[in-house]
Amino acid sequence: MSTLGALLRQTEARLAKAGIPDARLEAELLWTTALNTDRTHLYAMLRDTPGPAAAEAARQLIVRRLDREPVFYIMGHREFHGHDLLVSPGVLIPRQDTETLVDEALRLLAALGAPNPIVADVGCGSGAIAIAIAAAVPGATVHAIDVSDAALALTARNADRLGLGGRVWVVRGDLLQPLPEPADVIAANLPYVMSGEIPTLEPEVSRYEPRIALDGGETGMVFIERLLREAPGRLRPRGTIVLEMDPRQIEAASRTAREAFPGAAVRPVRDMARRERVLVIET
Repeated sequence: MSTLGALLRQTEARLAKAGIPDARLEAELLWTTALNTDRTHLYAMLRDTPGPAAAEAARQLIVRRLDREPVFYIMGHREFHGHDLLVSPGVLIPRQDTETLVDEALRLLAALGAPNPIVADVGCGSGAIAIAIAAAVPGATVHAIDVSDAALALTARNADRLGLGGRVWVVRGDLLQPLPEPADVIAANLPYVMSGEIPTLEPEVSRYEPRIALDGGETGMVFIERLLREAPGRLRPRGTIVLEMDPRQIEAASRTAREAFPGAAVRPVRDMARRERVLVIET
């Protein structure tokens, strides 16, 4: 039987040959899942020989990954903004790019200074935005809205396991329609991929992640434009909207925002790769 170190190298080679980026990291993630450990302990075990049960578990996980199933669906969880979130098929996997939106929303809430702000996370998915904001702002109430029952159930599970179930409220409905009260901040990572580009995405996305969470119509802006047009009257005084989108959509979305909110301050925010990823509308 091979040592764990040798098996890791073999797994890395198989993933790399299949064209999977970051093959070494992904090999480690698959083996930590099979061994029910973390990467620190994994490295302490490199000279050990995994038992038959662990080796078989790893083999099955590797087969799934070689079929291009996303590694975070295989693992069942992903870290986002310092929180370990459950993820599951049928719900979009949270991305690090969305941490830019969360950071901006938190800056705006700090500047507002309201002791008990109301926040709406529209299109909540796994609850990543809602949970990150609720955890960082102890007085906040966050309404997590989605049309997907699977997304709402996952958000509720994540909120409960992180002790935030009393402040993250899941609400089923379309965009702002079910929002029960005006909000200080409306945050949204809505579907914004252009319909024609979905088949060109990585197979992990195009084959496995839910199209309802990706497809923003021909221009990618169907839901963004609808939300902006619905938003007047749904904000508290000095309320703010924070939207994630494709950098190519910033200019058009800015025009729509100025039409919906004449006199508002509209500005883009760059993500970690220095791309204009988030649009802020301060009323």
